Amino acid sequence: MEFQDLSDFDFELSEDQIAKFPAAKRDKSRLLVLGRTQDFLQEETEFSEMLKYLQEGDVLVANATRVSKRRVFLTTKTGRRHEAMFLSELEPGIWKTLTRNSKKLKLGDIVSDEATGRFLFSVGRKEEEFTIFQSETPLDENSFETIGRTPIPPYFKRESTSEDDVRYQTVYSQNLGSVAAPTAGLHFTPELLEELKKRNIEFLKLELKVGYGTFQSLNEDHFANKKLHEEEFDLPLETKNVLDFAKKNGKRIISVGTTTLRALESAYDPNTNTFKSGEGKTRLFLQPEDSILSCEGLITNFHLPQSSLLLLVSAFAEKEKILKAYKFAIKQNFRFFSYGDSMLILDPEKV
Repeated sequence: MEFQDLSDFDFELSEDQIAKFPAAKRDKSRLLVLGRTQDFLQEETEFSEMLKYLQEGDVLVANATRVSKRRVFLTTKTGRRHEAMFLSELEPGIWKTLTRNSKKLKLGDIVSDEATGRFLFSVGRKEEEFTIFQSETPLDENSFETIGRTPIPPYFKRESTSEDDVRYQTVYSQNLGSVAAPTAGLHFTPELLEELKKRNIEFLKLELKVGYGTFQSLNEDHFANKKLHEEEFDLPLETKNVLDFAKKNGKRIISVGTTTLRALESAYDPNTNTFKSGEGKTRLFLQPEDSILSCEGLITNFHLPQSSLLLLVSAFAEKEKILKAYKFAIKQNFRFFSYGDSMLILDPEKV
């Protein structure tokens, strides 16, 4: 796909269709069910009804990463306030951040966290849109739980609340380390997970630390290099073994979310029809002409226009089918983006 074709993935959405708050109950969000390759097939239901489209032996795989409170408000000695997203620790004590009004910060300036005032940072170099801070105090995930806030998406256009601390995490999340939630998994409830177990449907976990790049706009370099931002993932040996068994025995593997799919496709070897366990890194950029062979189903929310996630979904199913589904969802007033409604896409003979 040429770079200029990105306009095909643009769409207009009214402000009131952007879900800025979660549904009253996780599994009561709406669900649009699609056949993966056949002529446009759609059926509307609610997420809790997804069970009727699954069958014994199906294997669901979800990203169990937990969102860190990496959104930190910093103040200068003069009281000026800066909002910083702590993205990654480049080396001990050296942090890469996205900081608002960073042009007003000078090399060597000292800032402190607004919440406690106990954590001090000196301003280092600037790298493109990023600001590098050196932490004067050791900083870990527990520190962020004290001084930070849940980094809800910028398009919410509001402050995070105590409700976000709960609802912007999946019920099965485990290890902290992401700056955004794997949002397809937000629809699952403990009751729904228990029902999957009763029906002999596997629910497996891997971990991919979602980076801020998931919100960044695509540019020509992404297409020229066919690579995106780098993200770390970990596929447990137990998960790998069940996935390999599913592949060998013709069972459906269903990815819960695009971040999970990115990890699965990076870990899958089509030559051996097996997955590689352990830690890995991915810069995979999936586009409509690509073949996705690691799984047979996908659960996903409705994504931002012209985004890498929308292109990934269009690679999993047919581009025209996905664009038509989006038009249908807009017309039917589905809720979009992180707290929005979802799609279940399955191979046609299995729907």
